[in-house]
Amino acid sequence: MSKNDIADVELQFLTEQDVKDVDIAYFRELLSGVAVNAGTLDALMAPYLSRQLEELGQVEKAVLRIALFELKMREDVPYKVAINEAIELAKTFGAEDSHKFVNGVLDKAAPSIRKKK
Repeated sequence: MSKNDIADVELQFLTEQDVKDVDIAYFRELLSGVAVNAGTLDALMAPYLSRQLEELGQVEKAVLRIALFELKMREDVPYKVAINEAIELAKTFGAEDSHKFVNGVLDKAAPSIRKKK
């Protein structure tokens, strides 16, 4: 994802969504952090996938990357919160059972990234 792509996503979100209750700084950090660290995040999840990374749906891949970014880079985000938010995102935006897949991958990957608190 190029800087232009990131800027386009940010602009689209900020103009199309009700952002009065959104932490814009955190949104920007997630957006750029996930894009910049996508390779590292993919490597963190790869050992725990039941299929090839390329076979994942875009929503599932994005949700996993966000959760792994929070677990790896944001110690202030509680372990359970990162996982639960990912599950809720997958339920809302993913395929029918994608939340189960996301939960399974994060349940296996998360302990190697950060200890439970």
